[in-house]
Amino acid sequence: MPENPQKFLDPKILNKVTRLDLKARHIVEGFVAGMHKSPYRGFSVEFAAHREYSPGDDLKHLDWKVFGRSDRLYVKQYELETNLRSHVLLDTSESMDYKSGELSKLELACFIAASMSYLILRQQDSVGIVTFDKEVKSKVPSSSSMGHLRAILGTLAGASAQNKTDLATVLHVMAERLKRRGLVILISDLFDDPDKILKGLQHFRSRRHDVIVFHVLDEYELTFPFQRMTLFEGMEEYPKLLVDPRALRQAYLEEVDRFCQKLRRGCVQQMVDYVQISTDRQLDVELTKYLASRLATGRQH
Repeated sequence: MPENPQKFLDPKILNKVTRLDLKARHIVEGFVAGMHKSPYRGFSVEFAAHREYSPGDDLKHLDWKVFGRSDRLYVKQYELETNLRSHVLLDTSESMDYKSGELSKLELACFIAASMSYLILRQQDSVGIVTFDKEVKSKVPSSSSMGHLRAILGTLAGASAQNKTDLATVLHVMAERLKRRGLVILISDLFDDPDKILKGLQHFRSRRHDVIVFHVLDEYELTFPFQRMTLFEGMEEYPKLLVDPRALRQAYLEEVDRFCQKLRRGCVQQMVDYVQISTDRQLDVELTKYLASRLATGRQH
């Protein structure tokens, strides 16, 4: 007998799906509306070649740098890749479950994943999602159908944070699996060896993938506001620790800053977009700011 379809209609899951859907639509529609009629082309436009200017060509595509060198008018031609494949890699390891305010890191990551998926599908490109901890846990294959968003949101809504992470290994595994050049979106707290993470990202870049890293952190992880003697409960198999947080606050903050700066610099060197977002920030503002910046600098696919 076929499985009972009613078991998938968990009200809690459906509520999460609706919440993700509404948030994603709000962020993306706001961003696109803000662009008005500017040359918004999303992620799937790539410079292809030059050709000589002909009367009637759109002047906004003239390459003035070439004109300055050659004193001849050339027009930039772009290749619209409507079949761009995008892959969202979502960290669901135990550390992503940390929560000091309204949102856990995993919940924030799911909102980002939903928003980026919605944006990609809206521009008629394909997107799929992979969840992972120490290994790949679930996978939704890429599709360009807008109805595909429901499958992605269902996977996000059902995601739970557990198990230790092995981010670097997962990155290498996925880089080997993704044969065709595309867009890779990594969403994680990056709690692993920075050098190994950067080597994993380099693996994607060596295969000519465009890569975006959303580094999600909790507000308390960045500010460490604890004042009284505190029992810190270790995640991912780390032990509990009773300490006076005031005695180690400065050293902790310096170490976190070094950690983030190393990742940021490594990403910049590899031409990987690095975006740090914390749980206390307004996601719509932060995501729109990043997308507008990417558009302005021409960092499409």
